[in-house]
Formats: sequence, C-alpha cells, structure tokens
Amino acid sequence: MERRQFCLGALGASLMLHPAARAATGTYPSRAVRIVVPYAAGGGPDIMVRQFGPVLSRALGQPIVVENKVGAGGVLAAQYAAQAPADGYTVLLGSNSHLIQKALQPDLAFDPIDDFAPVTLIASSPTVLVVSAGSPYHTAQDLIAALRAHPGKLNFASGGVGSGAHLGGATFISLLKADAVHVPFKGSVEIPTSLQRGDTDFAFAIAGTAIPQVKDGRLRALAVTSRDPVAELPGVPTLHDILRSDLAIQEFWFGLWLPRNSPADAVDKLYSATTAALREPAVKSMFEATGNRVIQSDSPQADAAFVRGEYRKWAEIIKLTGISAG
Repeated sequence: MERRQFCLGALGASLMLHPAARAATGTYPSRAVRIVVPYAAGGGPDIMVRQFGPVLSRALGQPIVVENKVGAGGVLAAQYAAQAPADGYTVLLGSNSHLIQKALQPDLAFDPIDDFAPVTLIASSPTVLVVSAGSPYHTAQDLIAALRAHPGKLNFASGGVGSGAHLGGATFISLLKADAVHVPFKGSVEIPTSLQRGDTDFAFAIAGTAIPQVKDGRLRALAVTSRDPVAELPGVPTLHDILRSDLAIQEFWFGLWLPRNSPADAVDKLYSATTAALREPAVKSMFEATGNRVIQSDSPQADAAFVRGEYRKWAEIIKLTGISAG
C-alpha cells in the first residue's frame, strides 16, 4: 500500500508539473560543464579559472570541471574543444593566443573565428617584464643597456612560439632594434623556473604567473605591458612610458568559447551565469590579486565582433615583429 501511494504521488506530482517539469528535464545545463584550459596547472590562467569555477558553478547550478590540455601555444586545447560535441558542456578558455597561433599557422586544423561561438570575455591581463631576483638588472633601463652592449648574447623565455611571452619579447626587441635569443618552453608555468635557474635572462610572463613570484621574492618586475601601472606591482613602470610606443601596450584577454553550432539556449544561459558570477565582489578581488581585471562583453554577439577585430590586430603585430611559426 505504501508503495502504491508513493507511485501515485509521484505520478500526481509529475502531472501537476506537466509540461514545465518535462521541459525542465531538457534544459541547459543538466550536468557538469567542463572548461578546457590551454595552460599548465599552477599557472596564472589556470589559477584564475579554478578560483572562478566555484562562483560560476553556483550561478549555473551545476559543477564546473577544469581540464588542462597544454601544448602548441594553446592549439591542442582549441582543436580538442572544437571537435567536442556542440552541446554546451565543453567550454574553451579562449584567448588572443589562439588568434595569434592561427595567424602564424593558417593551416592549423582549427579556426578561432569559424569553429567557435564566443560567449563572453571574463578577464584581461598584461604581461610583466621579469628577471630572476638575483639578476644584475634592477631596472628596465639596465636590461636595455645590456641588450645593446651585448647583441645576441641574452635570451628570453616564453611558453611557446606565438604565446603572449613570445609576442612581448619580440616586440620589445624589435622596438629597441636589439637582438636576443628566444627560448620557447612547453608552457608558461616553466618561465619562472628557467629564470631562477639562470637558463634564461628575462621574460614577459603573464601577470597572473608573474605577480605571485614577484611577491614571493623569486622574480623581479621591471615593467608591465598595460597602458597604466598595475596596482599589485607598485612602483613598476609601464613599458609604454619607457619605450614611448603604443606597440608596447599588450593586454592579453581570456573568454569563454563554445564549439560552433552550440544551442543558442546554452550560449545565453552560460552568458547570463557568467555575468552574475563576474559581478561577485570576491571575483574582482581574486582576479586583481593575480594581475587580471574583470571585463565582460555586452553580449555574445559583441564578443564575437571583438574577437574578429582582435584577430586583425594581432595579425598586424605579427607582421610588424616578423614572428613566424618556423
């Protein structure tokens, strides 16, 4: 009897909720959402996503799972996410690194414009010109003098060809009309270690990776590539003020991208949840602590237009610096 009453009650409840309950079973999201991060665990962008994940999870009403897929300057992660089912449950942490890689290698098996549905920007960050704490270079001017005095003798680290660190270093060298050796690693998380070991002389590390290392006394910051100084690095000048060139202003942004043809409902729901999460004061504090600032697109359509404009901009920078994938 008890079982019959239970079954009838359940049936009655389902009838009372029909059709809303039935519609809800198919609404997005109904399970965990995975964010594919193209950076190594422990690096600035990875830390940012892992801090943001729980807040986004609450706004979305489902767990957020972070998956690191490192390699080829973000290409492996982009190819992986582009081939995922277009159901809204695989999200790429997209950035201008993906635009840069495509501009460098047009034959890559993904297209950052055609293969993805941008949802929104979430953060922007400059790079930081850093050296080891024991380096003889205490200011950017010290490093510039050494580069000019010893052409081709110094080297700089990056997380790979076409990465933010590579673009920062190549632009720096180009504007100085100097010469230095580029040393690419598999990921940006390796940059601080290479500097501390003395394997490399300087680097343009993303702020989220550089700032904790500077605060811990392992690295020394000489300049930032933002238009304005970074609050977390008091007294550190902008490279723009030193070199007097707008090309020295390079901010690297991050956003959430879904595979192309993802349901409009998934795009809209993810956008709304991200909007709510980014408004949390704790998120602003967490992002700023690692050198990022919270930014958001006005709509997914505005984000798509922004990405297209950025693709043209970085293609021009690559042309000016002469960087090539080979």
